[in-house]
This record gives sequence, C-alpha cells and structure tokens, in this order.
Amino acid sequence: MAYKVLIVEDDPMVAMINEQYVCKNADFCVTASCRNGEEALVFLSSNKVDLILLDVFMPMMDGIETLKKIREMKVDAEVIMVTAANDTPTIENTMHLGVLDYLIKPFTYERFVVSLEKFISKITMLKGNQVLDQQCIDTIISNMTAAKVEEKSYPKGIQKKTLAHVLEYFKKCSTWQTADMVAADLGVSIVTVRNYMNYLVKEGTIIQDINYETGGRPSMLYRLKK
Repeated sequence: MAYKVLIVEDDPMVAMINEQYVCKNADFCVTASCRNGEEALVFLSSNKVDLILLDVFMPMMDGIETLKKIREMKVDAEVIMVTAANDTPTIENTMHLGVLDYLIKPFTYERFVVSLEKFISKITMLKGNQVLDQQCIDTIISNMTAAKVEEKSYPKGIQKKTLAHVLEYFKKCSTWQTADMVAADLGVSIVTVRNYMNYLVKEGTIIQDINYETGGRPSMLYRLKK
C-alpha cells in the first residue's frame, strides 16, 4: 500500500509540481493538498497521513506554527519542509521540531527523491525492529547529513544520476559528439548538455575539439578521454 502524502503549500503551481514529483514514485500517493496551515490542521484532525510536505511562508498560519501544532496534536507523520526560507533561525526552528528533511526551492527532482528515500529508510527500519541497535540508530540519524554530503560533492546544477547517464552515453560512443547530438539522444536541453560537458572537461573525463568544417559556425565536439 502506498504511503499517504499531504501537501501544504499556498502556491498552486508549486503544489502541482510537488504532487507530480510524489506521483512519480509508486510507493507514494497524494491524499490531499491544503493551501495553508489551518486547512492542514483541520484535515489532520480526522485523517491519517504518513508524510507531510510543508511550506514555511503561508497566509493565516505559517509553516513553523503549523509544525508546532502538528507536534502538539501528536500527529504520527514525518515532515519534510519544502520552502524558499533559507535563513538560519527558520532552519534551526524546524530542525528542533524534528523534520525529516529540508528542501530549499527551487530543488531538483533528484534531490526530492533523496528525501523520499530517507523517509522509506527510516520508516522501514523503525517498523521492522522492535529494538534498535546502535548501527540502526546511527543509520537513521546519519541519513539527513548523507544527502547533504552527496549534494555538495558536485557543483550547482550537476546531479549524480544525470551525470551517470551522460557518462554511460559517451562510453557507448566511439566517435566525436556534438552538444546537439547528446541532447537529442538523452532527451535533455542543449544548455544542460553544455553544463555537463564543461564540468566533465574540467574534470578531465571528456576531451573537446572544434570542428571548423561545418560550412558555417564552428561546432564543439566531445568524446570520452581514453
């Protein structure tokens, strides 16, 4: 059975994107979407959910106050903050109130998936063990920092999964490739390809050359360094 998710977000567009992200994973389903904290508390008073995606800046009742009320109500659900608020006091407040994760808008789908995976890992471990040993506890606690370390391993705009797809593509290519060719084959934008090419060239994984024989504007060529 899929985990039930409640989205609490006042921006309809952001709420829709969050719902699309959730629904990409068959282990989750969106059971409701509320426009503010008051609506969310009313819903939670008579409905059970497993995970709450909670914004900070909302009318009537903001996310911090909503989170406090959720804790007072002893709602048995994990909370992931999904917000543009990145100031230290706000982050500290939510951490003290026991959020599972904190996503700063705009975030990538890959980073969103990390949050869902942390949720599944924690729930599976807690429900699968009557008594937790030190290793289990360490795993649960370290989950939050593990994602941050992974994200910091790459420059902004470079995602681990996309990078792996790009490298796999070049491993299968025996000839020089243009950004247009890579974009078309991988189904991504040329801007994205150029971003990854610049990163991989700096890393020394990809080498580049210029083709002047195009009959017009010179074209940049790329291939895997052997």
